[in-house]
Amino acid sequence: MKSKSLASLPKSPGKNPPLLLGHYYHFYNRGVNRQPIFFHKDNWRFFIQKMRDYFISDLILILAYCLMPNHYHLLVYLRAEEVGNKVMQPFGTSYVKAINRQQKRVGPLYQGPFKAKHIDSDAYLAHLTRYIHLNPVRARLVDHPADWPYSSYSDYIGTRNGILPHPEFILSQFASPADYRDFVEGDNDPQDITFKQKLASYAIFD
Repeated sequence: MKSKSLASLPKSPGKNPPLLLGHYYHFYNRGVNRQPIFFHKDNWRFFIQKMRDYFISDLILILAYCLMPNHYHLLVYLRAEEVGNKVMQPFGTSYVKAINRQQKRVGPLYQGPFKAKHIDSDAYLAHLTRYIHLNPVRARLVDHPADWPYSSYSDYIGTRNGILPHPEFILSQFASPADYRDFVEGDNDPQDITFKQKLASYAIFD
């Protein structure tokens, strides 16, 4: 799948760019005041089940994901328009309502609406999945990305065959899942400064 050119679409400060059919995006959000969005082990599994419920393949494909204690990352490909209204809004609302009910809390769980960064070149996709899958290692939650059960990394390296992510689009750039594993776990940070800065603009929270 090739991401289409965005031409010069206007952006409003603090708002997501237009979410367009046939494009790749990095969706993310984090807890209000950087607080946790998961409180029990069941919450992590419930979040993943909600993704299965709402991320219908006719509308959106999840290429990679990682859930962290106070935020999440989703690399997605849009197969329909109005994904924000059709998928992300009801998905987010459903999870927040359930957590508030369970935790007997009120008010927002997230710092605001989900954020979306448009990925305007396929060249960055593999590196972005590497960034996403290494999140728990960089946060010192685990020593190895495969030890973190709440990401798509195990699906990429062939130790799990889940129905949620679609790793085939990224793995097609590699000779085998083992080559992808070496890419993620090896010293493969980009050396080109311009490429590195662009990648950071896709990956890092606003």
